[in-house]
Amino acid sequence: MIRSAEPADVPVVHSMIRELAEYEKVPQEARATEEQLREALFGERPAAFAHVAETEEGEPVGFSLWFLSFSTWRGVHGIYLEDLYVRPGARGGGYGKALLAELARICGERGYERLEWSVLKWNEPTIAFYEALGARPQDEWTVYRLTDEALGRLAGAGAGAGAGTS
Repeated sequence: MIRSAEPADVPVVHSMIRELAEYEKVPQEARATEEQLREALFGERPAAFAHVAETEEGEPVGFSLWFLSFSTWRGVHGIYLEDLYVRPGARGGGYGKALLAELARICGERGYERLEWSVLKWNEPTIAFYEALGARPQDEWTVYRLTDEALGRLAGAGAGAGAGTS
């Protein structure tokens, strides 16, 4: 069963985010707190959305966390899937596909034309899963990211630059 996350789900979603970080071999990178997650998902101005996959007994076994993107070329929103995770004991049970199918359904219902995400190049089982669904890698694009000190340096370098211009 796939359902929209509720505030009571924050602790288990947070726990699964930590599990995902362990699986991706970067547990130190998962620094978000439950409070930050609660605010992002259920605060005054939600910036992200989540779904929970449950067994028939109601046990949470997976989640998707996503936010809206926008295509200037297509002129419509899309969904960017930040995280998709199914606990190891539940893999192969259809939960990952069901989570993605729910996001595809939302795209169709709302007129969104893209559902996108990133996957680590070494994660061959997950890549095979995505490709079996018809997803194709966007090999012509390279993702860039600024964080931590580099982000701070750039912000400092831009302070006052372009002030008074549009």
